[in-house]
Amino acid sequence: MKLNLEPPSPLAYFASLVQSDEHFPVLEAAASLAQDEEPELDVQHVLDDVERLLKRVKASLPVDANDLTRLAILSQVFYKDMGFGANANDYYAPENSYLHEVLRTRRGIPISLAVIWLELAAGLNLRAQGISFPGHFLVKITLLGGLVVLDPLTGESLGIDNLAERLGPYRDDIDWAAGADLDDGETPLGLYLQACPARDLLARMLRNLKEIFRAQEDWPRMLQVLNRLVILLPESWTEVRDRGLVHAELGHCAEAKQDLQTYLDAQPQASDQTALRHRISELSGG
Repeated sequence: MKLNLEPPSPLAYFASLVQSDEHFPVLEAAASLAQDEEPELDVQHVLDDVERLLKRVKASLPVDANDLTRLAILSQVFYKDMGFGANANDYYAPENSYLHEVLRTRRGIPISLAVIWLELAAGLNLRAQGISFPGHFLVKITLLGGLVVLDPLTGESLGIDNLAERLGPYRDDIDWAAGADLDDGETPLGLYLQACPARDLLARMLRNLKEIFRAQEDWPRMLQVLNRLVILLPESWTEVRDRGLVHAELGHCAEAKQDLQTYLDAQPQASDQTALRHRISELSGG
């Protein structure tokens, strides 16, 4: 019997990583996103690079370092010594979401820098978590003295006033979407500082890429991202719908009709059902 020694496809590898929420390998799954651009990318090499960075941080720690000291030294090494920060010259480049490129250039966006930073924090036994804050991903660390919220682009500690100011441009839309009662006032700031589950973090990374490729009308690359989103969020019917529409743009009629019909079956009261049924009819030559 001949054994199949072929490595799994990038999409199959991704599916294997995200099938369960237990022990979700955030760093590995996030690093694997770049395999859509570079199928031969060695994800283990990315993990090893982060491990080497962790050893560099640990080498700077005093033997008796407490949480606050570990946090301070992590910030010193990550932001000042290594120079990680925002890619201000090309903020919307897809490479800012690909961890091997972020590690190479030391430039990224909040969420990609946060993924690396959170892995390092975990390696230092810091109680750190991501925050899916509107408009700008954040991180938080629980210390004996309380909660510290940081901007992963700079390591800056953010106070209540700063957080409220950052939330301001988004608050009306978010409160409305959440069904907030105007008589009850604004939704408390603390509700926007909840820990971001690993699956949601990865979805946010993918949706960033999705929007970049949508703006560029780069349908082949957008399709690759949507394939991952559908695997990651199997009951997110809007992603199935959007994949169907991208298939239609690419002339994949059978795949487009299947995805659009799946969406309509799952969301029979959808506000866009009439338009989508018309689109299916067009794809069928009707």
